[in-house]
This record gives sequence, C-alpha cells and structure tokens, in this order.
Amino acid sequence: MITVPDPRLEMLADLAKSEKLVPTTVEILDIAGLIKGASKGEGLGNQFLANIREVDAILHVVRCFDDDNVVHVDGSIDPVRDKEIVDTELILKDLETVEKILDKARKQAKTGGKEELAIVDFVQNLMSHLEGDVPARTFEIPEAMEIFYRDMYLLTQKPIVYVCNVDEDSVIKGNAHVDIFKESVKLENAEILLISAGIEADIAELETVEERLEFVEEMGLEEPGVNRLIQSSYKLLNLITYFTAGPKEARAWTIKEGTKAPEAAGEIHTDFEKGFIRAEVIPYDTFVEYGSEAAVKEAGKMGVEGKEYVVKDGDVMHFRFNV
Repeated sequence: MITVPDPRLEMLADLAKSEKLVPTTVEILDIAGLIKGASKGEGLGNQFLANIREVDAILHVVRCFDDDNVVHVDGSIDPVRDKEIVDTELILKDLETVEKILDKARKQAKTGGKEELAIVDFVQNLMSHLEGDVPARTFEIPEAMEIFYRDMYLLTQKPIVYVCNVDEDSVIKGNAHVDIFKESVKLENAEILLISAGIEADIAELETVEERLEFVEEMGLEEPGVNRLIQSSYKLLNLITYFTAGPKEARAWTIKEGTKAPEAAGEIHTDFEKGFIRAEVIPYDTFVEYGSEAAVKEAGKMGVEGKEYVVKDGDVMHFRFNV
C-alpha cells in the first residue's frame, strides 16, 4: 500500500490546525517477470497471468540503461523486444478468451437478431486486431460495444504506463533506448515516465524530508520519480481526491471521477450514504484563499449541494446525514 503524495493535504492540515494527517493510498503489486511461453504455462506464466488479471492498470517497467555489471536475462539491452515479449504472451492469452467469446456469440446469433450479429462482427474484428500482435487497448471501440467490450476483461485492454528505467544522466532527457522505445509505443497513447532506480534507491536511504528534497534538487529534478509514478497510477485509474479537514484530522479520500456526493459520503461510512441530506462543499483553492472554514462561510463562498452533485478533485467536504 503506497501513500499518495499530495501537498494539498498538508496545507489543509496546517490551516485547519489538524492534530493528524491521513493521506490516501494506492495498492501496487510487484508481479514477477514474464518469459516466452508464459501463455502456455512456461516459467511462472500461469501465476503471472492470474496476478495481472486481478489488477486495474499496468505499470510496465522496461530497462533503458547500459551497465555491464547488471546482466540482462536475454544478453542485450532492447526495451522494445522486452515489451513485445510481455505483449505477445498477454495477447495470446486474450486470443484464447476472445475465441471462446466468439464461439458463444456465433451460437447466439443463429437464433438472435441484428444485435447478436453485430456482436459477432465486433468480436471477429477485435480478434483480427489481436492476431496482428497488437494489444486490445489500441482497438477502436464503437460506442454501442463499449459495455460489452469492458465485460470481456481482456489483459491487453488494461490502461498502461510505461516506466523507462534509465541511468542517472538520462533521467531528465532520456537516451537512445528511450527514443526508440517511445517510437514503438506512439500508437498506444500511453504515458511514459523516466525513472532512475539508482537515484530512487539513494533517495530512499536518506533519513529526513529535507535531505531528500535537497538531493532531488541537486539531481535537477522537481520531485522523486516514485512520486510521479504514484500520481500517474492514480490518474490512470480515473481516481480523484476529496478532503475532510477539522481539528482532529485532515484526511484524503479516494473516489472515481464522476462520483456523486452520496457515494462519496459512503466512502467515509455507509450510514453517510444511506441517510445523506446534503454536502457542504468548499473548493480547495477557496479554502486556501480564505484560510479557514469559518472565513469561507462568512464570505458566502461555501456551496450546499444535493444528491446529484458530482464531486470534483480537491473539494473539501462536510456531509449532513440522518439515519
């Protein structure tokens, strides 16, 4: 479980004079690497595929540095090849899944109508796409098929961030390996992060926040790479944060983008959702501008919202409920 770094929480805790600060978290699983033949059970293949099926998004780390002291399992540095090995195994597994879905769809189409025939056509097109050794996430989905497609639970439809593990000198501008890799994934519309595991290991060894910030600055970075990685994971899952702040604690809460106020209240306690009356809402920037909840209320800048209110990232909220 990884704490999501968010300087807004610290600011709110300071303004609300909160005794404690409770950040939100995201769960990141380290899944063992994949070898050729994994889709047929080679190596840790079955375990890998079972693990990856459970996640909501993928952080795919590829090696983009040269170092004779760190041996590569395939004997050479080629991030495009490494990525394609993983992609191929996931695609082969997806093809198995799609084949079963297609068989079922064809049977239903025999006694069905236009809708069933449209599904057969869609699945056949998707299968052809996968047979071209291309992940499902690059396939254009017709609006009418979005729900059906989502319920297929394909491994290569999961959103992805590529993490290029580079040497210290390449962490800002990249290198030849990174350039070639970026070109190979340009059609995937995926985010690419440059991280130096060496730098991150050095940062982790420093004891104080001040020392870490100083080191990051010396390296010419704005923040540790791990922070960017966590924030990217959060956005990849379409997650946003709302806050509660008071004398006892300032806390960050995670919800999906588009969540309405009652469901957001339910993250705190199910009773809040069941007995929801209204939400008192202060946008983060407004809270900071006026410096306290009381000052915001006095200025008439606090919103009072009902059940249809869609919570926005950074909202500072207080829920009224009755059960």
